[in-house]
Amino acid sequence: MKYYTNSKSKKAKGWVIAGSIVGVIAVFFLVINLIPPAKVVENNPFLVKEGELPMLAAHRGGSITSPENTLKAYESALNDYDVDIFETDLWLTKDGYVVLNHDSDINRCSDVEVITGSSESYKIADHTLDELQNFNMGYNFAGVDNSYPYRDLVTTTQEDRKDVIKQNDLSIVTINDLFDRYYDTNKDLLFIVEIKNGGEKGYQVADILDDLLTNTYPDYKDRVVIGTFHNEIENYLKEEHQTLHRGASTGVAAKFVITTLTFTNLFDFDDFTCLQLPLSMYGIDLTWDIYIQEAHERNAAVQYWTINEEDEMRKMIEKGCDAIMTDDPGLLREVLNSYK
Repeated sequence: MKYYTNSKSKKAKGWVIAGSIVGVIAVFFLVINLIPPAKVVENNPFLVKEGELPMLAAHRGGSITSPENTLKAYESALNDYDVDIFETDLWLTKDGYVVLNHDSDINRCSDVEVITGSSESYKIADHTLDELQNFNMGYNFAGVDNSYPYRDLVTTTQEDRKDVIKQNDLSIVTINDLFDRYYDTNKDLLFIVEIKNGGEKGYQVADILDDLLTNTYPDYKDRVVIGTFHNEIENYLKEEHQTLHRGASTGVAAKFVITTLTFTNLFDFDDFTCLQLPLSMYGIDLTWDIYIQEAHERNAAVQYWTINEEDEMRKMIEKGCDAIMTDDPGLLREVLNSYK
């Protein structure tokens, strides 16, 4: 009988200890989630005010409405659809220029295979800016009616083809070209740029960007956020270019999602200006309100890519994100106007 009583007492004591541990853990998580995280950016130009509609970001300038990453696309995005943000990707040429293009080569968009007679990948890194400017970057743009409106712009042997392509805003674009076009007239423009090169070339692109934004286009320095899929470029920007706005890299964004889901976000000290997310990744829904709320508590903006369907646009508008990146700025402008 005595043994039985002691056994019950030990079990009860064990439950008390277990309950106490659970209670301490619960209190711990409650306390850390009541503590507001530090603001990573005091004045974040990529944040919209509460109750305002998200900003419209033209992904690659709007690849559904115009030839992607060309000045023709950005002109249309701004003048036809009144976009707030230009989005693009950056690569380094053989002779050290930073140009706009999504792929590492120009084959998909241009007439390079027609001109060279070869389907071999025409890598940006292997060619000079002068060589790249010889090609029509709107050649393979089909448009909604599949009419290829820019294929007859110039012939393959036309002596002035490079000049004609440039006059029609269909040359490959340098980052200087993009900034130059709008710097004097559109100071309120915002830019999302992604450094596609990794390693030393990526570092060089970061250096060039900082120099341009500090010395040549200072009014745009607070208007550009830089992203990358390369962790070493993320670290380089953080260590060597602390005055530039950074988007969360893939690894940093994943860490943010995990710490948010486990309610340990207070221990995530990454100081990004913008959290750029797809709607989902690896089966994880990334549109939950908690991601937007946690980012906003840090004063970080939340931008979603790449949304081309109306129902998804409306979903994210109503979630209260700060920007929607789309290939179809015309459709998103219509949707946004319907809310107004």
